[in-house]
Amino acid sequence: MLGIIGGSGLYQLQGLQIDREQTLTTAFGAPSSAISCGEYAGQPVLFLARHGPAHQLLPHEINYRANIYALKTLGARRIISFSAAGSLRREIKPGDLALVEQYFDHTRGRRAQSFFGNGVAAHVSTANPVCAALNSDIQRAAAAVDQPIHLNNSYACVEGPRLGTRAESFFLRDAANCDLVGMTNLPEAFLAREAQIAYSSLCLITDYDCWMDDPSQHVSLDKFFEIYSDTLARAIRILKPLVASPFTETPSHIRGALKSAVLTAPEQLSSAQQQWFEVLER
Repeated sequence: MLGIIGGSGLYQLQGLQIDREQTLTTAFGAPSSAISCGEYAGQPVLFLARHGPAHQLLPHEINYRANIYALKTLGARRIISFSAAGSLRREIKPGDLALVEQYFDHTRGRRAQSFFGNGVAAHVSTANPVCAALNSDIQRAAAAVDQPIHLNNSYACVEGPRLGTRAESFFLRDAANCDLVGMTNLPEAFLAREAQIAYSSLCLITDYDCWMDDPSQHVSLDKFFEIYSDTLARAIRILKPLVASPFTETPSHIRGALKSAVLTAPEQLSSAQQQWFEVLER
């Protein structure tokens, strides 16, 4: 089943025929919102609003573990994240769409980064943190509606909620060699890998961050709202051809990410740990 995580401005998925709103309490706390369960383009889909139904949650306040765990509990095996992002490259313009391939974690350790710890030891590989097969499916769906997408991008995730300094913007662009900057894709993408879920992030470019000399090009909320709705509408157009076609099989290194990653013997887990670990293993 496909899970969709809506970012800023996407709190409901228009066209989703909702069967039920599922409110869960997980072993890791409560998700950002109730999860809408229903059909989209004739296929079962789950939808979750990352920031809450009325954008109550700042990026560092989001319970990423509960969000991913709840989606996995309800049957998600693939996740598409819709996220606003700033551009660190002149050729990636505000209003464009971009797919992420790599991540650079520039957060500050305030976010719970892993399902593991507290007696359960595991080290999951994130060398290739997104699902190439799902990215390819998104590319084909975009081509079907003549929607260009920038490919092979590296996304720098910053802590927020403040907007960055120019020094930080230059560092992320030049030293870290990133193409996009945002506040919400991590640890979300890494947790999806721990849950053995295929994950892709489609970014809606809203600004040029603040590396340009022209201050009128710098990120601001006014600029965000000016451009975001049109960009979001074009991103949503990709969903119908994507969902209506069969997905490419998820690679085994994702669906079996935990097979060689867990160090703690099963008999050492408490009953509560066994319960949530079994969900990740599904």
